[in-house]
Amino acid sequence: EVQLVESGGGLVEAGGSLRLSCAASGFTFDEYAIGWFRQAPGKEREGISCISRSDGTTYYDDSVKARFTISTDNAKNTVYLQMNSLKPEDTAVYYCAVRGFRRCDRWLNSYEYDYWGQGTQVTVSS
Repeated sequence: EVQLVESGGGLVEAGGSLRLSCAASGFTFDEYAIGWFRQAPGKEREGISCISRSDGTTYYDDSVKARFTISTDNAKNTVYLQMNSLKPEDTAVYYCAVRGFRRCDRWLNSYEYDYWGQGTQVTVSS
C-alpha cells in the first residue's frame, strides 16, 4: 500500500523558514517523481515543485522559485521541501504526491499524480 505522510508544518512569521517532510512507503522510492502541491482556502490546488527520478532535475513554480528547495533522502524514503523567506501568501495546506513516472512532465497538473498525502498546514503571519 502506497503511503505518503507529510509533517513539519506550523505557524511562522513572514520571512521565516520551515522544512516540510514527506515520508513515503509502499513503492520503490527512487523510481517515481514526487511533487509538492499546496491549496489555500477558496483556491485550487497548485503545483509548486517536482523532482525527477530520471536525472534529479528539480522544477519550481515561479511563485516559490529561489525560496523553496525540494530534495530527497533515499535512505530514509523521504522528500523534503525547504521553505525560506516565507510570505503570508504561502499560507496553505501542503501536500506531497507521487506519480507513476520517473520524469516530471506536465508536473503542474494534479491529475498526473496517483497518490497523495493527507497534507500539513503552513500558516505565515504578517
